Amino acid sequence: METRTKDLTGQAKTLAQDAKESLQEKAQEVSAKARTMGTAAMESARGAYQASKEKVISGAEATDEAIRENPYTAIGIAFGVGLLIGIVARRK
Repeated sequence: METRTKDLTGQAKTLAQDAKESLQEKAQEVSAKARTMGTAAMESARGAYQASKEKVISGAEATDEAIRENPYTAIGIAFGVGLLIGIVARRK
C-alpha cells in the first residue's frame, strides 16, 4: 500500500510539473503575440499620425496662401465669424 501511495504521489508531482511547464509555454506564446500585436498597432498609429500631420500642414499652407492672396476678404470673414460667435455667446 505504501508503495502504491508513493507511486501515486510521484505521478501527481510529474503531472503538476508537466502542467506548470505547459502553462509557462502558453504564457510565453501569449506574451509574444501581445508584443507583436502591440508593435503592429504602434506602427499603424505612427503611420496615421504622419498622414494626419501632412494633411494639417498642407491645409495650413493652403490657408496661408489664400489669406496672402486675399487679405481683405480674410479680414472680413474673420470679423463676421467673430461677430456671430459674440452674438451666440451673448444670448446664453
